[in-house]
Formats: sequence, structure tokens, C-alpha cells
Amino acid sequence: MMKTSPDNNNKKRKAHIREARPQDMRDVTDIFNYFVRESYAAYPADEVDTLRFDALYRSVSVFLILEMADEIVGFGFIKPFREEATFAQTGVLTYFILPHYTGMGLGTRMLERLTEEAKKRSIDNLVAHISSKNLQSLQFHEKHGFKQVGCLERMGRKFNAHFDIIWVQKFIP
Repeated sequence: MMKTSPDNNNKKRKAHIREARPQDMRDVTDIFNYFVRESYAAYPADEVDTLRFDALYRSVSVFLILEMADEIVGFGFIKPFREEATFAQTGVLTYFILPHYTGMGLGTRMLERLTEEAKKRSIDNLVAHISSKNLQSLQFHEKHGFKQVGCLERMGRKFNAHFDIIWVQKFIP
């Protein structure tokens, strides 16, 4: 459950990004399920259980937690684009931050940290797939140098509406 916090400057100052731990997966699942219920940012129509993130935690190369005052308010990870070694330099980004904490630069901090972690792992090509109904995320990625490289039309249906999947890409110098 989201807590009410003081002013934005105080929130930003106390934010901390750290590596995920197995015991974080309940909070990660709760955050993801918020987006399942409330938005097009998460694709499932029904809430997921912790098994989804327990398995993901063990399989991704980077899994980060965004905390504020010991409360988990977001998470992000990089997973392989494909299993073949020929794609080892390409990572798929995913991150979610509770809406009460957006607009304060925390998404930018998470993206910067994920990018740093990608570089450490010789990943120089980042991609993300975003619902066409998630305009905030599309604008965020464009602002941070991602280019739209593809659109898969009418790929999903949620809240009685179809949506496209937009692929964006950024090369890390």
C-alpha cells in the first residue's frame, strides 16, 4: 500500500536504488499488480502471484529495487532479449514506479542505474516494449534518447480496448 509522503524534495533525497533480494518479491508483485489493475503498463488482465517474480529474479542479469524510507516504491530489471549468445549485447528493460512517486526524477535515476549495470555486463543495446496506451512511458523513453523502432498492431486487449506494442531502442555509447 502506498504511503503518503512529505514534499517532493524530501522524497527525492531519500530515494535509494539497490539490488533486489528474494524477500523483495512480495512487494514487487504488489507493485506490478497495481499496474495490472489500473493501467496498460502491465499487460496481464488478472493479477499475478509471487511465483512469476521469484522465477524472474533467478533468471535476469539485473534486478533493482527503488526504496524510500525502507518502503519499496518501484523496481526494474534487464532480461536477455533472446537466449542465444549472438544477442548477449541486447537487454530488455522493464521498470515500474508507483504513480505517487513519478515526476520527481526517480524514473530517470532508475534508468541511469539500469544503464550503468548494462554497461558492466557488456550490454550496449537496450530495448523496451510499451503499450501504445501508455503515453507517459512512451514520452519518458523518447525524452531519454530511445527511438521507436517497431509497432505490432492490436497485439493485446485490456479494459475492452485493443492496444499496440511499441518497441523502442537505445544504443549505449
